Amino acid sequence: MRRKGLLVVLALMGLLFAGCQQDQVVEEDEKDYEKPLPPGQLALRKITDPSQIPDFTIAACDTSNLRSAIKNSLNYMAKPSSQQFFPYGDISHRKVVASLQEFVNMLDSGLSGRELAAAIKRKYDVYISVGCDNMGTVLFTGYYTPIFDGSMKRTARFKYPLYSKPDDLVKGANGEILGRRTANGSIVDYPSRTDIEASDMLEGNELVWLSDPFEVYIAHVQGSAKIRLPDGKLITVGYAATNGHKYQSVSKQMLKNSAIPADKMSLKAMIDYFKVHPEEVDDYVSQNPRFVFFQISRGAPRGSLNEPVTPWRTIATDKSVYPRASLVFMSSKMPRSIGGRTVTSNYTGFVLDQDTGGAIRAPGRCDVYLGQGEEAGRLAGQVYHEGKLYYLFLKPEHMPSNVFASPDDSSGAGTGGSSNTWRSRSQSQQREEWE
Repeated sequence: MRRKGLLVVLALMGLLFAGCQQDQVVEEDEKDYEKPLPPGQLALRKITDPSQIPDFTIAACDTSNLRSAIKNSLNYMAKPSSQQFFPYGDISHRKVVASLQEFVNMLDSGLSGRELAAAIKRKYDVYISVGCDNMGTVLFTGYYTPIFDGSMKRTARFKYPLYSKPDDLVKGANGEILGRRTANGSIVDYPSRTDIEASDMLEGNELVWLSDPFEVYIAHVQGSAKIRLPDGKLITVGYAATNGHKYQSVSKQMLKNSAIPADKMSLKAMIDYFKVHPEEVDDYVSQNPRFVFFQISRGAPRGSLNEPVTPWRTIATDKSVYPRASLVFMSSKMPRSIGGRTVTSNYTGFVLDQDTGGAIRAPGRCDVYLGQGEEAGRLAGQVYHEGKLYYLFLKPEHMPSNVFASPDDSSGAGTGGSSNTWRSRSQSQQREEWE
């Protein structure tokens, strides 16, 4: 998926207003959720006053699918490439692995509710995100995997393509986009969205065809999608690369033009607007110079760590300021469907930092993955709330003498006797900013 633009925001909602590159609804506000950290400062601050540690009890009562999400983080940490991103301050690669493993051990031992919450406070140090204001304020939004009708061949109905990565696009050692390799071997900036779409330079790179140009853009914003082919077969298209240009918000421009009132702005409102005004799609979409390339993938959607994303358990943050794959406690407001209606209320939960996104920048932003399909998209479009993020790492006295992170190691070394085995996956879908 998923994974890089927002300056001052107030009404950022869902898919186009959230993560894997998410478009955002923006109006003026005194808070700058994308405010960068001062030079040398970390996004996390260790809590030394026990009274400032949050209550984990409610979150500890619901640990459904948490174990599998943690194992996905362990799969990532088992990759040698993950070690280059540590240490993070005083947090070592080994400490992240041990913290994840111990949490699985506690779940396997049957701890839940108050007992699990008490064990967390006893065994784990808690680090709070400094947020956008150095007081912990984080803006939460939601993202999801859309499902569209499409075709592997161009037809009268399906005539808007998603493209595979062109051969002339050059990436660096860490996956960064360097540009386009020319005939003489030099590398220049890759063309913008407008230049790409105004030319035939990608002819022959069509991967799959959709019926609606705005659906194409939604796939670009999310970095992945499920495509339902005419025979009913579902395929996944996932992120492969971008053209390297900075993401710009389409919904921000729609608000500026009063195309949709701020209090009505949502993904559905944008879709409905462009169905009535299809001639305006190109004008708005062209204002975002970033262009995404795709690949056919198998299995579940994946995040920027190239591991499956888990509904309500995967979050996307700026991986340049947060320690990837880590165990996190979030506190905010989230929508839920109850009896056919949507209710938004206070929410706490344990999540894993496994993804990033086009609009997810700096410590003041976090995106929560809500799943696949229309209902997930509807809920994602209603997430725009402040909250806090707390990262959990084992205290030094609870660190095991041996730690293993291999997904194929079943010895249980350093896991307190557990013999869990973590298996690698082969799916390759991702959101924007695959690293």
